[in-house]
Amino acid sequence: MYLVIDIGGTFIKHALMDAAGKMIEKSKVPTPKTNAIGRVLTGEENPDAKKQLEELINTLFSIIDNQDLANIKGIAMSCPGTIDVESGVIYNGGSFPFLHEVNVVEIIRNRYAKDVFMENDGKCAALAELWLGSVKDVDDSVILVLGSGVGGGIILDRKLHRGVNLSAGEVSYVMSEVNPATKEARFVGLECSAVEMVKQIAELKQLEDHTDGLAVFEYINNGDEEAMAIFDDFCTQIAALVLNMQYILDPEKIAIGGGVSAQPILVERIQRAMDEIIETNPLHNVQPNVVACHFQNDANLYGALYHFFTSKENK
Repeated sequence: MYLVIDIGGTFIKHALMDAAGKMIEKSKVPTPKTNAIGRVLTGEENPDAKKQLEELINTLFSIIDNQDLANIKGIAMSCPGTIDVESGVIYNGGSFPFLHEVNVVEIIRNRYAKDVFMENDGKCAALAELWLGSVKDVDDSVILVLGSGVGGGIILDRKLHRGVNLSAGEVSYVMSEVNPATKEARFVGLECSAVEMVKQIAELKQLEDHTDGLAVFEYINNGDEEAMAIFDDFCTQIAALVLNMQYILDPEKIAIGGGVSAQPILVERIQRAMDEIIETNPLHNVQPNVVACHFQNDANLYGALYHFFTSKENK
C-alpha cells in the first residue's frame, strides 16, 4: 500500500492506493485555516507563518499516524507551489505562502523513515492523465486545469516538462495583453478563471452560495440566456488559450480538467468557440484535438502516486 496525500486549500485528501492505481480507501480532513499573506507577496515576515506551518505539519502527522505504517511502502504528496522535486523544497507555496522554502518532504521522511516524494498539484493532475487518463495514448499533450486560475502541465515524449524555473505549464502567468503606456498586463489566470465565471453567474442569479457550481450549471445546461452569455465569454477565452498552446507546442491532445470539466457542455462550447475564432480569423491553420480530462477531483491523488513511482525509479 501507498499513502497518497493531496494538500488543498479547503481539504487535505488522503487515500490508500496500490501499485496499479486502485484506490482502496479515501478520506479527507479540513485544511487548517490560513489568512497569511506572507513574505513572498509583501516582502515582510508574516507573524502567523510559524503557527500556520506548525498547524499544517501537525495535521499531516495526524493523518500519517492513523495509518498502519507497517504496511505503507511510501508516501506520495501533491501540494500547491513551485516544488523542487529533487530536494523537496517548496517555493512560493501558492495558497500557502508560509511554505516558502520549507522542505515538507524532509520533515516527513525524517519522522517516519519512509520514501516520500512531492509534486505540484497542477502537474500531478497532468501526470494522472498521462498514467491512466485521457492522454495516456499520445506522446505530446497539454493538460489545462481550470479553477481559480489555470494550472496543469506539459507532457513531451511522455514525460512531464518542468522547465529551468520549474514553471512550465503555469499558464495563469501568461499575459494576454500589455498596455504599451502603463505596462500593465492582463493575465490568463484571471481571464480564464472558472471560479470567477461561476461567481459572476451566481451573483447575477442571486444565488445564496456564490461558489455553487452545480446550481450555476443548471442555468447553463437549461440554456438561460444571461448565464450562457457569461459562460460563452469564458469558453471563448479558453478557446483562445487552447489555440495559442497548439501553436506553441503543437501537441496531439489538449485535455481540459478541473471540476467544471465534468460538465460535457464545457468542451462542446470551447470547440464551438474555437470554430468561430478560426472562421473569423482565416490566418489560423490548426484544429486542436480537445478532450475532457478523465480524472476530476481525485486527479492529484493519482498523479502524486505516479510521480512517486517515477521518482523512485529515477533514484
